[in-house]
Amino acid sequence: MSRFCVLLAWAFLAHLGLGAAQQDQKCCGPIVPRREWKALASECVQKLELPVRYVVVSHTAGSSCDTPALCMQQAQNVQNYHARTLGFCDVGYNFLIGEDGLVYEGRGWNIKGDHTGRFWNPMSIGITFMGNYMERSPPPRALRAAKSLLACGVAQGALSSNYEVKGHRDVQKTLSPGDQLYEIIRTWPDYHE
Repeated sequence: MSRFCVLLAWAFLAHLGLGAAQQDQKCCGPIVPRREWKALASECVQKLELPVRYVVVSHTAGSSCDTPALCMQQAQNVQNYHARTLGFCDVGYNFLIGEDGLVYEGRGWNIKGDHTGRFWNPMSIGITFMGNYMERSPPPRALRAAKSLLACGVAQGALSSNYEVKGHRDVQKTLSPGDQLYEIIRTWPDYHE
């Protein structure tokens, strides 16, 4: 990682008070690790075969968060709902995006998610925006975080270089990722219906 990337990343993290956020060797944006947001221990064991070809974008349709403290709490809420109410082995998503502009590690790059059903889960990374995006759009910093995460996935070899972005509603009967976010991701160059 270049010295500039390291300095820039650590300055950003120090500003946010997230010194433990991970940086990868290719200068990916900060990813808040599970231990930082106090995730429950995962019971998931089924690995993804990398690199995956698809990324499914959803929204939680719940409360949004715009500070690290609120987003950590929201990530915990989502995990509690998935693990304790739905009986999943962990939070269902590989990554969660906060309106604070940070990415929160869910199952990460290597573990199969529970975000889109039996057909899509084994061949995709599930990223979700924390909030409801039917009537409003995520802020630009959240969208930048998501795009940075996708570039990071390619750089790390977790996503194929010709990956395709899908909206949750493209692959399942749902309103997710919300009308406003759906219109945005449809403009991304890697989006395919």
